[in-house]
This record gives sequence, structure tokens and C-alpha cells, in this order.
Amino acid sequence: MAPLRSYVSGQWHTPSDEGTPLHDAVTGEEIARVSSTGVDMAAALAYGREHGAQLRELTFHQRAALLKSLGSYLMEHRDELYDLSHRTGATKGDNRFDVDGGIGTLFAYSSKGRREMPNDTVYVDGGLEPLGKGGTFFGQHICTPLHGVAVQVNAFNFPVWGPLEKFAPAFVAGVPSLIKPASQTAYLTARMVELVIGSGLLPEGSLQFVAGGVGDLFDHLTEQDLVSFTGSASTAQRLRAHENVIRRSVRFNAEADSLNCSILGPDATAGTPEFDLFVKQLVSEMTVKAGQKCTAIRRAFVPAELLDAVAEATQARLAKVTVGDPRNPDVRMGALASLEQREEVRRSLKALLEAGRIVFGDPDSVSVVDADVARGAFMSPVLLVADDPESAQPHEVEAFGPVSTLMPYRDAEHAIALAARGQGSLAGSVVTGDTEFARSIVIGVAPWHGRILVTDSENARENTGHGSPLPALVHGGPGRAGGGEEMGGIRGVLHHMQRTAVQGSPRVLSAVTNRWVPGAAQSKDVHPFRKHLEDLRLGDTVVAGPRRVTMADIEHFAEFTGDTFYAHMDEEAASVNPFFGGRVAHGYLVLSFAAGLFVQPDPGPVLANYGLDNLRFLTPTFPGDELTVTLTAKQITPRNDQEYGEVRWDTDVTNQKGESVAKYDVLTLVAKREQ
Repeated sequence: MAPLRSYVSGQWHTPSDEGTPLHDAVTGEEIARVSSTGVDMAAALAYGREHGAQLRELTFHQRAALLKSLGSYLMEHRDELYDLSHRTGATKGDNRFDVDGGIGTLFAYSSKGRREMPNDTVYVDGGLEPLGKGGTFFGQHICTPLHGVAVQVNAFNFPVWGPLEKFAPAFVAGVPSLIKPASQTAYLTARMVELVIGSGLLPEGSLQFVAGGVGDLFDHLTEQDLVSFTGSASTAQRLRAHENVIRRSVRFNAEADSLNCSILGPDATAGTPEFDLFVKQLVSEMTVKAGQKCTAIRRAFVPAELLDAVAEATQARLAKVTVGDPRNPDVRMGALASLEQREEVRRSLKALLEAGRIVFGDPDSVSVVDADVARGAFMSPVLLVADDPESAQPHEVEAFGPVSTLMPYRDAEHAIALAARGQGSLAGSVVTGDTEFARSIVIGVAPWHGRILVTDSENARENTGHGSPLPALVHGGPGRAGGGEEMGGIRGVLHHMQRTAVQGSPRVLSAVTNRWVPGAAQSKDVHPFRKHLEDLRLGDTVVAGPRRVTMADIEHFAEFTGDTFYAHMDEEAASVNPFFGGRVAHGYLVLSFAAGLFVQPDPGPVLANYGLDNLRFLTPTFPGDELTVTLTAKQITPRNDQEYGEVRWDTDVTNQKGESVAKYDVLTLVAKREQ
């Protein structure tokens, strides 16, 4: 059996030794071998750092567009990945989480990269900080990609989603990745990588792959490299304590063991929708991926008076779960990833039985469909009840398989205390229709959790489930769960970048950030609304006005819009208002007059105004005041796949005293020149 190939330094590498056998989780047959013998880890990291320059030259939007293309390409090969995934023990339903979830993460980061990041190579983080009184000295935080490699060490349970959920934010950030999957299911990750490399879509060096052990990889990391690890807490501790990681201050993100919990509210008695939702969710979390999920429910806390009812309902639902060959559409739960993994679960179960009793399932016996139970890594779902929730074992031992423990609690405070005994978890959930109970639990357990799902009958149809990490939300958890964060939308991208405070003049900061900064040069040669996108420059400005605001304007606006708030219409009442001291113009009247001043009315490149950002009314406008508006091109964002781009305009409306009445950003869509 040929060993899996690694892809390093721009070429495929076949190990010189026979490697370690990998087996089909369902049939037990050998399907591949794995070894990293002969891989030059130092050269692979150096290659990634060297070729990372090509990736950094692309803008965030260009990288995001490549992710979309890659997602579409993998979708075309999804059935092939499904077929191979069955050999890991995954059912078709499991593949929705792993294969579809991984591809979906590419699409999600593609969308976020284009919508929330500039079409540039520098990300501006936060607002401008004035550092002097004269307007000549400012500070601005920027984020730029690290000049290293994102080393991604993944677990066996999600061989497609695991690598892709780490790769996507790193790629958008402009940092190349080196993927090292867990050996048990590395054959599926290897095929996915073969497809990615074969697509020809990515800049050279963007992705490397090591099949087998890490070897001396960690010895060659530098302060510009990163490590993202998923696996056991003990392995995370060992890698995090690596001498070179500590000495070079290598960024280390860990997702580790997690004794996640779900809490049933006292209101959710038998017969309520919430009761049924809790039981359905618990069974789903026990059986999806055969319970081999870092987010699965290990501890289920229920009101003491509902313990028996929940146990009976869960047993009845588990009895309907069919175990067997995952290719059979009637099978609900496939095999564990390997025979070794099944034995590890059984060992953990022995420890849990010191504090609990089995109310469903037999860890040593299970009936299977279309499979040989003697050869495959099959196991029955096992539900335990720990009548004494203070017992240590359920809060310390994780059986990484289809195993969960029911435990009673007295009240909200008791449930919170029990949840905290997990010492940090990736995901928790609360199932209740009582919003006050939900609030107390969420606030109480939040310091120990990276994510909390609140389920009720209102969101049941749409919520994604206890164990489903989402690209837009943080995936990670404190304490035992590793103390790291992955994904989380743009937060995941910024993890791969260096945040730097830049101090300088408006002119310099405008050049660095590609955003006009107040005080930088302005050009008033041609009305900027007459310029196509390619002709616009930062600092292009129009100054218009003044326009006098009259009492008749205010009263007409009130009558026309129906906004007769007393500050605009009642002199006596307005005179005692501490902010005004008399009748004032409507804020939206000020905005309307400003638009009337700066708009160039003839047809031209400006296609549409699609919003305002950061609007603040700073000084009241009184009858008789004269308004002037200064509109300056602040940020220009071409859209690579459209015939127009976005322009953000700094807008400052002032009165006759030079005081700012209103400040905001106007957002417009501006056409490119016809090609």
C-alpha cells in the first residue's frame, strides 16, 4: 500500500519508508499508509515564507475572490470527498458538517473579506486618534500580514472542515498555510489538498501539506510564524511549551478538550416544545460524527424533578438510532474513526461509571447494519445518569464518542456552578422559554464558554444546533478548552496579522492607510461627482454653501415629514431644553440641505447613495444659521467583478462660526470608465 504524499516546497514528496497503516473505520481494511520521513521541515517553512510575498501582494478582495473560486471548485468534487469520507465512519449527515461545512467556510470568508475589508493590503483598525491640538499629529492602528507561515495541526474528527476553517482566515489575511492533519483520517485531508493544488487557483506557496508526524517542524518556527492546534489538552500543553515556541514568542492558538454542557430550564417540562427540543438536541450531539465532536454535549443538566422524564425520553429516541455502514441511507450513526479511538472511549467510560450508571447502550456490544461488527469501529450510543452531580468524574473525564451523562441540578445558581466545573468549554447551550432564566444562565456561564446557544420554540427551525461552529462566530474556549479563538469572522483574519500603532502627520497617515485623514491635502479642481472611479483621488473635495436656515424652512420640514417634535415647534418648551435653549432645525433637515449643496444634479459617474456611517450631530442649528458643507473623498474601493466601486466621503457641515454642526461619512457607488 503506497504511503500518502506530502506537498512541500512546491512539489509532491513520497516518503522513503513504508509508513504506518491506516484503516477503513467501517471494514477494517488497510487503505493507506502515512509517514513524513524525508520531509525537510525547515525548507518547507522557508519556502512558505519566501513565496508568501506573492500572496501578500494581493488585496483582501482578490484573496477573497480566490476563496470563492476554490469553494466552487471543491463543490464540483464534493461527491468524491463524500465517498472517501464514508471510510472515516461518517454518514451522509455527518458530511454536511465536515465536507459541506469546510467548503461553506471558504464561501463565508470570501463574502466577509469582500464586504468588511478594503480592496487593499492594509487593514485600518479602529478610529483616528488625535495626538495634538493643532491637527498635525495623529495615531492610527493598522494591521498587516505576518511574514511567516500558519502551521495548522488538526484533529482526526473533521479532516475537511478542520483544515479549511483554519486555512480560510489565514489566506484572506495573506499568510500561507502548512497543514498537518491527524494520521487516522489523513487520507481524506490528503485528497482534499490534492484537489486544491490541482485546481491551480492559489498562488504558489499558499498551501503546503505534511502527512505523518511533525518531526522537527517546531524547531524551525520563527516569531513571524503561527501555530493553530486542535487536539487533546495534553498535546496542546506539550507543544505550547516547546522551547522554540516560548523563546520566539510564536503565536499559539489551541482548541482542546471540552466537557461541554447543555442546561434544560425548569419551565421546560414534559410536553413543552423546549423539553422535546432538549432531548432531540442531546441525541443529535451524541450521534452526529459518532459523538466525535469537540463541541458535543458531554454533560446534560436537568432540573432534579425532570431527571427521570428526560432519561426516559432520551432512551426512547436513542432506541431509534440505527448504527452501521454509513453508506446505507437508513443508518443514523456510523463507526468511530478507528479501533484505537473506540478503545479510548471505552477506557474513559470505565472512569465515568465510578460516578454514574448506564441507562442506555452497551459499550461492548452493538447491532449494526450492512457491516461486520468484528472489523469496524462500531459502538452503541451510551447514556449515563450521575445521580450525584457533585461527583468529580463527569466534570473531569471526556469520553470522545457517543457518550453523554445526565445530571440533576437544584436551581440556576447550582447549574451555573456545575457548568463551571468543566474548567472551560467550547460550547454550552440553554433550552428554555423563560428569558429571565436564560439571562441568568448566559451571564453566569459565559466566563467559562466560548459560545452559548439559547434554544426555544421561537428559533427552533432556524438555529444551527449546539455543536455547530459558524465562520462568523468565535470558535474556541477558555481554560481546559485551550484558551484560543478561531474563525469569529474578521477576528480570525486579524489573528494572522500584526496590529501596529502608526503615529504621524495627516499626509503620512493618508499615504500609509489609503484613507484621507483630516488635515491632509485636498483638491478642489473639478467637482468630484463628475469623475469616474479611476479618476478620483483621495482628497478630492467640494465645498458648497452657505445656505441660510429659516424658521419657515423648519416649519415646512415639520409639516412635510410629520416630525413635530417640540424642540422644533414649541418655543416655550424648547427654551427649557438643556441642550437647545430655543427652537432648532431638525437634524435631518440639516442633512437634506447639505445634500442639496454638494450634489451635482446632472447624470454622471455617481450611480447611487447607499448609506451614511458614523453620523453625529455636534452643534444645534438655529433659525438664521448659515450652513456650509465640505465633502472629501476619504476611501476609494474598486470592486473587481463590477463596473463600479465604492467611495466613502468625509462630510463636515459647519455653521457661520466655523463650528461643526454634523459630521458623517456618505457612501456612494461610482461607475468606472467604459472600457
